[in-house]
Amino acid sequence: MINRRHIRVKVMQSVYAMIKSHDDDIVKEEKFLKFSIKKMFDLYVLLFKLLVEVQNLAEQKQEISKKKHLVTDEDLSPNRKFVENKLIKKIAESSSLSLHVEAQNLNNWSTDDEYVKLIWEKLRKSTLYTNYLSLEDDSFTIDKNFVIDFFTDIIAPNTKLAEYFEDENITWVDDIPFVNTWVVRSLKKQKETNTFLLGNLYKNKDDSDFVSELFKKVILNHHTFENDIKIHTPNWESDRIADMDMILIKMGACEFLNFPMIPTKVTINEYIEIAKDYSSEKSSYFVNGVLDKLSREFEKDKKLIKVGRGLL
Repeated sequence: MINRRHIRVKVMQSVYAMIKSHDDDIVKEEKFLKFSIKKMFDLYVLLFKLLVEVQNLAEQKQEISKKKHLVTDEDLSPNRKFVENKLIKKIAESSSLSLHVEAQNLNNWSTDDEYVKLIWEKLRKSTLYTNYLSLEDDSFTIDKNFVIDFFTDIIAPNTKLAEYFEDENITWVDDIPFVNTWVVRSLKKQKETNTFLLGNLYKNKDDSDFVSELFKKVILNHHTFENDIKIHTPNWESDRIADMDMILIKMGACEFLNFPMIPTKVTINEYIEIAKDYSSEKSSYFVNGVLDKLSREFEKDKKLIKVGRGLL
């Protein structure tokens, strides 16, 4: 499921796009924001479906080999360990997967099957695959560990596959690493006795509401937040503050004032980490300094009110 940090990243991107475009249609941009998050789930599903299609292709190859004019013993009695992998079979039989694929018409691996072939060839030639086939242990644990390694070592780092996803949907560019991690977490949680179920997009309704509330409150009040920043950073003119740094500080200020259940330290730490990934090398220090100063000034002015766990 999407976590609060990635929600903040998605909101940051929409705030940046709206401010830079000087577009005032907040409803349209909010719809796009929600849509881009929903599309993350499609990427999540496609990666599971890719595992299934690679297994299907491997089985098709074995069946074709049996029909060759000059067959070998290996052709007639192939090692079926991979094509019978228990975890991938569970994924293939998952109604939650098949229903989402059908509902969203995710036929990518039929129309662009060269990527299935690409991943299969990478797997087939790997020592990971060779070592797996040589194991006599056919337990679910062995199968699961292999699938996790297959995904992390071969699928996730494949640059051609990443380029394909980026071409398919521009919003997936920054989602790929997060979704890859999400897939691995889902695989690790799978138990032999359980049916495979797709994870939820959001942890709860609070997280779903957080997307809209943070976006709208930042956009509607960003001039006010900018004035607060100017007051508390007298040595910095606003036009000298990097655009992304300014947006991150505005988002942090918004959380201080409008989200009483989110601890101040959590807000500051989250935007420090986002700054490390999305802004300049020294941005995290600057964002940290300004947000720390803003929080202390807001607290002194009785504007900073935290409740419940937000007091921690």
